[in-house]
Amino acid sequence: MIPVPSGVRVWLATGYTDMRRGFPGLSLQVQEVLRRDPLSGHLFCFRGRRGNLLKVIWHDGQGACLFTKRLERGRFIWPSPADGAVTISTAQLGYLLSGIDWRHPQKTWRPTRVG
Repeated sequence: MIPVPSGVRVWLATGYTDMRRGFPGLSLQVQEVLRRDPLSGHLFCFRGRRGNLLKVIWHDGQGACLFTKRLERGRFIWPSPADGAVTISTAQLGYLLSGIDWRHPQKTWRPTRVG
């Protein structure tokens, strides 16, 4: 997991993004589409067309970071383009990176051993 400092917001770029882009191209998208500063220290997440690839850019104050995650099975749950820019909590980011539906995480019931 990315060590996210307190006070950092996590932004999801709705719709799909060309995953051939690196930090310069994605930071330009943050400026032009999301109307945010990519050097602000916030995390910006992008999903590819197929839905199984996610890129996260983050400027940690010392330099630019680009994280990539590909799911072997399933897709990342993503908001629709009509939602605009969406912000989520760092806990929801943990769910998202694990491939869990971050909008409605469910607690699983575990049976107790009677014995």
